[in-house]
Amino acid sequence: QRQLVESGGGLVQPGGSLRLSCQASGFTVDYYAIGWFRQAPGKEREGVVCISFGNETTYYVDSVKGRFTVSRDDDQNRVYLQIDNVKPEDTAVYYCAADLTTGDHYYCSDYTPNFWGQGTQVTVSS
Repeated sequence: QRQLVESGGGLVQPGGSLRLSCQASGFTVDYYAIGWFRQAPGKEREGVVCISFGNETTYYVDSVKGRFTVSRDDDQNRVYLQIDNVKPEDTAVYYCAADLTTGDHYYCSDYTPNFWGQGTQVTVSS
């Protein structure tokens, strides 16, 4: 059964760090581009960053560059999002997503997410 499960969210103070995990099952993440998205309270969901088959990253939000780092652990079939120097505006539900339409989708340039995890809440507050 195909599944994505996010974890690692929680309450963190401004300037702190946390690592989110996206655990995949039923498909192999090393053959797919995997994206991270977030939805802040009262706002629309937005793309944050995407990691391709070759581990190249594409940032969709300028404000996270230098603070957010996405990585892939193929042995664990898992994708991480390391968040450093968190800011209050980072408060959101964070989702990982894959494009599981027919065929492999290796690259973030060939990526339309259609399969989502349940999300994990990140709250930045002092």
